[in-house]
Amino acid sequence: MTGWLDGRRALIVGAGSGIGRAVLDAFRAEGASAAVLERDAAKAEAIAEALPGVPVTVGDATTRAANDEAVAAAVAAFGGLDVLVNCVGVFDFYRGLEELDADVLDEAFAEMFSTNVKSHLHSVKAALPALRRSRGSIVLTESTSAYYPGRGGVLYVSSKFAVRGLVTALAHELAPDVRVNGVAPGGTLNTDLRGIPSLGQQARRLDDTPGRAAELAARTPLGVALRGEDHAWSYVFLASSRSRGITGDVVHPDGGMAAKS
Repeated sequence: MTGWLDGRRALIVGAGSGIGRAVLDAFRAEGASAAVLERDAAKAEAIAEALPGVPVTVGDATTRAANDEAVAAAVAAFGGLDVLVNCVGVFDFYRGLEELDADVLDEAFAEMFSTNVKSHLHSVKAALPALRRSRGSIVLTESTSAYYPGRGGVLYVSSKFAVRGLVTALAHELAPDVRVNGVAPGGTLNTDLRGIPSLGQQARRLDDTPGRAAELAARTPLGVALRGEDHAWSYVFLASSRSRGITGDVVHPDGGMAAKS
């Protein structure tokens, strides 16, 4: 029985935990060869130990150098690149504009948009020559926050709107050679999603919020608290030939938020 991604060569940015790690496992299960870019050295080491043969680059996805290195490692290992996935992100723990001190606004904005937006631009820029050669596919990580209010603070929500814009702009720019789509997960368990340093949130994990599983289930029409594994198959579909007629679009694995009254 063949996999949905047999023969595909992928680079997954931010695959150390949460959704990114679930995507890595799902891609491999469906027959893809996958390389990784991960900032956290301990997470990168864990991947290398658990998955011998997976090229792992340790580096900051917000920089050109790290993305160039990761793409080069993937191409060297696999002979090319067919799929780029970016799952990098940070959160702001629902901080509204009135709750943001004016003296930290510049730094907080830079931190949020560097991680949530600039990392996507750098990863696409680095991978684009290889993806054009293979007529490949890009899958960026949006969020339900870019479609429904109250799913984050002012910086997080606006950064995810920016990723939504990247999907639209890049799909138009790169057609017909490269398809570009997004996945917009709803609230997710076991993501290791953290806050930003300027707000003193970097040590805090969203997943540590008391009662989070019950809260996530209660907010969705399907009554489910989703995990990375639930989202990963949306990435698989968009990376596969089964979605070859789709670009500039988004899949919403969010428990049915569109049906909420």
